[in-house]
Amino acid sequence: MFPMETEKLYYENPFLRQFAATVLSCEEGKGGYLVTLDRTAFYPEGGGQPADHGTLTGVAVTDVHEKNGVIFHTCQEKVEIGTVVTGQIDWERRFDHMQQHSGEHILSGILCELYHCDNVGFHLGADTVTIDYNTDISWEQAMAAEQRANETIWADTPVKILFPTPEELETIHYRSKKELSGQVRIVAFPGADCCACCGTHVLSAGQVGIIKVLSCQKFRSGVRMEILCGKRAWRYLGQVYDQARAVGQQLSVKPVDVGGAVERLSADLLSAKQRAAAMETELFFHKAEVFRGKGDVLLVEPAMSGDSTRRLADVVARTCGGLAAVFSGESGQYHYALVRADGADISALVKNMNAALSGRGGGRNGFAQGSAAASESAVRDFFNNLS
Repeated sequence: MFPMETEKLYYENPFLRQFAATVLSCEEGKGGYLVTLDRTAFYPEGGGQPADHGTLTGVAVTDVHEKNGVIFHTCQEKVEIGTVVTGQIDWERRFDHMQQHSGEHILSGILCELYHCDNVGFHLGADTVTIDYNTDISWEQAMAAEQRANETIWADTPVKILFPTPEELETIHYRSKKELSGQVRIVAFPGADCCACCGTHVLSAGQVGIIKVLSCQKFRSGVRMEILCGKRAWRYLGQVYDQARAVGQQLSVKPVDVGGAVERLSADLLSAKQRAAAMETELFFHKAEVFRGKGDVLLVEPAMSGDSTRRLADVVARTCGGLAAVFSGESGQYHYALVRADGADISALVKNMNAALSGRGGGRNGFAQGSAAASESAVRDFFNNLS
């Protein structure tokens, strides 16, 4: 016999954290025992909102889902049929979900009104909330919507939950992702949104706390927006401030002035790199002069970038007139660059060298570069044996 439809206490009072209920059935299923009750405050997964977690008289509830009006609680232990159990909701998880879900409604309602778009995807993840919209939205537009959404929160108007008749529903302008049948539940945030929704929500807009848009990236025919609400946003902004404060202390500026200080530091660093590159080029030319007309040359140098290693090999090849092989790094790990002045093919040489020196890399037209995992003595032995 299929269990009777479950009374949904979470619709009557989304802030109900503890309740008593009678166990109607308990059957072994995937991930544990599937338990049905005559009434429950556990919200089942649906509408993009994850399921509640908690306990039934101390037994862990790790998942909740609904089928044909019956709510199944996945429990980690068997629960006796006919007993009265005490349900305890993981309130921190539930309230977090309500803050994220309600914040998404407020922001989506405003965006859809301002930019004539639809919310075509919603995922309430463990870290962030992502929302997909079917039109292009700029970062400036997203920021304008974010400001208006937070103004809605500051106004702290009560949330309205309606279960309209079919006739009443025809007179209501509301958002919906799909064609609806049966009893429709309308969730309205006055001044921001009116949407068909089966999820749990805060009682007033102010309980969302804050809405922060993190990103707005091109996605398919529209954009994908990443947001945080409530406690998640507070924690995130706190972490960002702590980082800005730490950077500001290093740069001797206030946290709000970090951006300008970093720009100045970046400009100074670029100028220093350009001066260092000019000095390095001059040093390479002086070093190359020592090998003028000497033929094949092997240089084992201190650690340099791959680009610097290539540039030194190129300059030395021009003066020595033969093969310039430059290895830069420490014994055991090297960047290498090989250049032949005449551009002759060195692919066979590089293949043998990589095999002998545990190297990776290659090239063409008298040039090759890569890395090698070998001792300095092994490098020198390989090239000595070529002559």
